[in-house]
Amino acid sequence: MRLKIYLIGFFVFASWTIGLPLLPQESETFVKDYRIGPRDLLVINVYEVPELKEFTVRVSEDGSITLPYLQSVKVNGLTKDELEIRLASLLEKYVKKAQVSVFIKEYQSQRVAVIGAVDKPGMYELVGRINLLQIITQAGGLTENAANEAFIQREGQSGIAAGLTIDLEDLFTNGNQKLNIPLQPNDIVNIPVDKIINIYVMGQVKSPGALEVKMSKKITLLQAIAKAGGLTPGASKSVTITRKDKNGKETKIPANLNDIMKGKKPNPVLQEGDVVYVPESIF
Repeated sequence: MRLKIYLIGFFVFASWTIGLPLLPQESETFVKDYRIGPRDLLVINVYEVPELKEFTVRVSEDGSITLPYLQSVKVNGLTKDELEIRLASLLEKYVKKAQVSVFIKEYQSQRVAVIGAVDKPGMYELVGRINLLQIITQAGGLTENAANEAFIQREGQSGIAAGLTIDLEDLFTNGNQKLNIPLQPNDIVNIPVDKIINIYVMGQVKSPGALEVKMSKKITLLQAIAKAGGLTPGASKSVTITRKDKNGKETKIPANLNDIMKGKKPNPVLQEGDVVYVPESIF
């Protein structure tokens, strides 16, 4: 699963794969319903109070802000509209019918982490309806050495973290929308770096030598021979796979290509370090 391939594929079906961007009314609904939390950055305007004109303040970890005249004000869990009403009420003894507006500049309390094999790992604001493909795109897309799976760690209601596994090849290549899940605050999206392994195809093939493949992208005997350029005209259809175990002991595995291509025998999946030898036909 190479980056260029997926980016091309992604942009081809972006309009129906990741979902449309937020419509204006959807964005307004999100801002209206959003509950303010720690680390959010607010811009407060009270037109009748010069000290509170374009006043920028970050919500503390205890869910409060400090303002001129009012000192500490609890804002955690309030919507934008609720905070405007509360501030106008608290300012009543200083200003009659104060006109208060609140703008949420940064939604720091609603964030997800994207780590691993993406171009720009980091924390991303979860503003509105964001799904897995959209957050991967925000993180610059997959790197060339990305694995074929993404692991999403999500904290449950009991506080116990649960893990979700997403098949990225099925999501990107097949457009399986069941896998394009919506993200939740504090999700951690981990796309591991895949291990590159070597498979060796020697003998009567057009390009003998080592093949570099991803461990997660399993390669079969027929695929390996095809990647090595295919058989030469004088190649035998009886090949041997040499495999070493953890202790270095070699095992010879015979395979008949004709039987495999006819479906009489399974197409074996190769392992790291396997050596496929295609001899010359004696006929």
